[in-house]
Amino acid sequence: MFLNFIIVNVNLDYCSYLRKYDSLVPMNHHQKENRAFLGVLFAIHNVEYFAPLSSPKEKHLKMHNTVDFIKIAGGKLGAINFNNMIPVQKNNYEIVDLNDKNPERLKYLTLLKKQLHWLNDNKLKIIYKADNLYALYIANLLPENIKKRCCNFKLLEEKCIEYNQVKES
Repeated sequence: MFLNFIIVNVNLDYCSYLRKYDSLVPMNHHQKENRAFLGVLFAIHNVEYFAPLSSPKEKHLKMHNTVDFIKIAGGKLGAINFNNMIPVQKNNYEIVDLNDKNPERLKYLTLLKKQLHWLNDNKLKIIYKADNLYALYIANLLPENIKKRCCNFKLLEEKCIEYNQVKES
């Protein structure tokens, strides 16, 4: 397990591969802007998982935390959709350099630093939420409306292994 969370950029080809098997795997909606597919990295049962970060939106301020969703700083800094978390291995992502000096990215990197700070301050809450959702999904104990919006974690774990085995050979 990580001492602190890190922000990573997941390889878009890897996400596209997973999406062949589960249409709920999130897409990079900002491909035209060449924006990174960023999220927080943590472990569940010794499997690394990526959960996508959402930029702040007005709707986040009004939404409630749920079993598969948590607002970052009350929604002021965005949110995490745990239902969209996907398994990853080290060669499926790159750690984001939050100290990049590019002035065009300063505002965005400042947001990421604030998100990361909040995530690390609330680490136990984040880990609990991810573990709990995973366990409820695997045990088939989620309400149907929540289960329908979750990625198929076990299937994606198998496909993650397959993808990385093929890439290694």
